Amino acid sequence: MQLDTSQTNHQAQNFIAGKWQKSAGETRPVISPYTGKNCGEVFYINKDDFNSAVDSAKSAQKQWAQTPLKARSAVLFNFRNILLRDQDKISHIVALENGKTINEARAGLMKGIEVLEYALSLQNSDIGGKMEVSRGVFCEYRREPLGVVGSITPFNFPAMVPMWTIPIAIVLGNAYVWKPSEKTPLTSKFVADAFAEAGLPSGILTVAQGEKEVVEMITTHPDIKAVAFVGSTKVAEIVYKSATAHNKRALCLGGAKNHIILLPDADLDVTGMGISDSFTGCAGQRCMAASVLLAVGEVDKHIEKIKERAQSQVLGESMGAIITREQCDFLYQAIEDAVKDGATLILDGRESKKPSDMREGHWIGPTILDNVAPGSVAACSELFGPILSIIRCKNVTEAIEIQNSSVYGNAASVFTSSGPMAEYVAAHAECGMFGVNIGVPVPREPFSFGGVKASKFGHGDITGDHSLDFWTDVKKVTTKWEMQKDSNWMS
Repeated sequence: MQLDTSQTNHQAQNFIAGKWQKSAGETRPVISPYTGKNCGEVFYINKDDFNSAVDSAKSAQKQWAQTPLKARSAVLFNFRNILLRDQDKISHIVALENGKTINEARAGLMKGIEVLEYALSLQNSDIGGKMEVSRGVFCEYRREPLGVVGSITPFNFPAMVPMWTIPIAIVLGNAYVWKPSEKTPLTSKFVADAFAEAGLPSGILTVAQGEKEVVEMITTHPDIKAVAFVGSTKVAEIVYKSATAHNKRALCLGGAKNHIILLPDADLDVTGMGISDSFTGCAGQRCMAASVLLAVGEVDKHIEKIKERAQSQVLGESMGAIITREQCDFLYQAIEDAVKDGATLILDGRESKKPSDMREGHWIGPTILDNVAPGSVAACSELFGPILSIIRCKNVTEAIEIQNSSVYGNAASVFTSSGPMAEYVAAHAECGMFGVNIGVPVPREPFSFGGVKASKFGHGDITGDHSLDFWTDVKKVTTKWEMQKDSNWMS
């Protein structure tokens, strides 16, 4: 499928009570990273329209909550089929506004559908429970939706990250207010239209376009009971504090500086592909990307394999673009600063060949910095681009100490052929997600997604079984219908 960058008439409006509205807020262009030019426009919501949308959501949610779980699931089944039917069209718009390759965009959508399928499985799960605790006395618990919930999603996965939360929250009986990233708002139209076609009642899904002001509307509105967020650590902490200060539950996923420990006994081919694809995939713009390689001992031949694989990436074909011109400039400067700090530049992505027909796009190729000093900016800060920093380590103990000194705790991996060594590193690495010979250790459903330390604010994880308590309250019911001939203190 060829990416068409010529279309510039896409619109991202606000989805309120089942209808698209421009609202009376600001209008901003949407810039495609591939071309550096407009590919559409987004209409920001104003406060009056936002309040009206939440009122509509609150009213619709009451009836939705009374709809049987299997009937709610039927809507999601329809939604899934529509997404599969339209996957090419959706992948195209994701790539256009985000800069991914179309294959990456499609893979993100399919991962989102995997979470959707988990949400569909809940109709066949025992999400309640009942027990006779004493003669004639029964205790049970029931999951009840919170009401209206909100979510703020990032630019880097316009289709996937919303699917982490929307299907689960909605199938459990909530109404959902979604603020997509202002950088990638166009995908939201396809998602909301698919829900409408699937039969989702008006008001259950709201799409509110905008920036900081809309985030504040979500975190402060008294009728929004919970807030989920995915983005940078700086903003995650702000959102978490604002939401909890307004008596909402909040789960906010932040940034990352993922470390991979490379041992000399690792398989060469597995290492070359796994580590290279980890830091170059999605142009490094994902919280699961490897950004620090902790090279233990004699592993130069492994690093050469990583470099060979990274050099084979072709901008505009096998590797996409950077989200904004400002971020691209930031990455260029970060490379220069790292060299000034003493790093050795063994692969310079600034010299990568740009696509001849999209030279005004935001491009940087795979970059590898060797001999990076622990504690330097390149070693510690989340750069969010296709840059791999290599820190040379004497042994595994030193490597683990460097990994655990990071303020982040999203993910880590080890590449080795030794089972005991893999288990040792897994037991001692401070992270929420861990991989063995896997460069991007994203858990598959029903295993949940989430980090620790400064990579997450709040309790629990955002997907899987651990997400259910976030989107619902648990009501405990104790019943007794008649006196029993034998009894104890409980009856």
